[in-house]
Amino acid sequence: MTDLDTFIAGLPKAELHLHIEGSLEPELMFALAARNKVAIPFRSVEEVRAAYSFTNLQDFLDIYYAGADVLRTEEDFRDLTVAYFDRAAADAVRHAEIFFDPQTHTDRGIPFGVAAGGILAGMQAAKAKHGISAKLILCFLRHLDEDAAFATLRAAEPWLDRIVGVGLDSSERGHPPAKFERVFAAAAGMGLKLVAHAGEEGPPAYVEEALDLLHIDRLDHGNRSLEDPLLVTRLARSGMTLTVCPLSNLKLCVVSEMADHPIERMLRLGLRATINSDDPAYFGGYVNANYRAIAAHGQLDHVDFVTLARNSFLGSFLPVEDVAAQLAAIDAYVGLPVHG
Repeated sequence: MTDLDTFIAGLPKAELHLHIEGSLEPELMFALAARNKVAIPFRSVEEVRAAYSFTNLQDFLDIYYAGADVLRTEEDFRDLTVAYFDRAAADAVRHAEIFFDPQTHTDRGIPFGVAAGGILAGMQAAKAKHGISAKLILCFLRHLDEDAAFATLRAAEPWLDRIVGVGLDSSERGHPPAKFERVFAAAAGMGLKLVAHAGEEGPPAYVEEALDLLHIDRLDHGNRSLEDPLLVTRLARSGMTLTVCPLSNLKLCVVSEMADHPIERMLRLGLRATINSDDPAYFGGYVNANYRAIAAHGQLDHVDFVTLARNSFLGSFLPVEDVAAQLAAIDAYVGLPVHG
């Protein structure tokens, strides 16, 4: 392990782009399938991992939704969440804001409260076990229609005191943010934070729609923003946080090789970029693996990784006093003076 790898290992950080269903490791998939007597189209853990050969977002989503079918009970969702936070704690994650896709579960007959209740119980267990703070973000599936999103928002109402925001994920191509303008306005009226996937496979115009029509507080992915210099300037000047996912970008062929990843360019252009793991069970690694994948190509140095870690807290939905405490922890870690 290099000096930089060791530095990354202990660097306090937040994770802002993590789909909890995407942290379903094959071993847990098999265990839950057995517990719930659910048939899955794989005979071994090795066969599952061999199937994780994606050429685009839709290829991934097809197997992602199939895997999620083993999640049936509140205990299942709790176990899934606890397993993620065990991995996050090992990567020095101090705070995580995680996505879940209720429609993936309600559409197969699993009540909203089963998924939400289990995930929230897992978050509480992680706080007790590891001291990691966490917030939950409900995502709408963009390949479904606006009515389905509104129905999901209504189903979430009893839980909104425990959900920090709403997001937008699933197939980006052909499903522009404009499709969900009204449901995002309704969520904003309920006091929820707003985030959206845009500019992963979709064009820069989708990022502009997310900004102008959805009025997002944070941009998930955003890679293709770099194709539009005016948009880059706008994002930089506004301090918009981008939740970037290197290993996901590589696995889904958003970049052809890690040496071509735009994270360094994002930082040099003044963008508040962060590094996250997206769907780590499918894309080959949790948050530190994503940091190290970038480090391995010599694009960034210790100072850059400190900037990325600081950005992760600055871009979080934590109260300002908690952000300040986490930034002080980073300063202490790197040996900078901490001022009260």
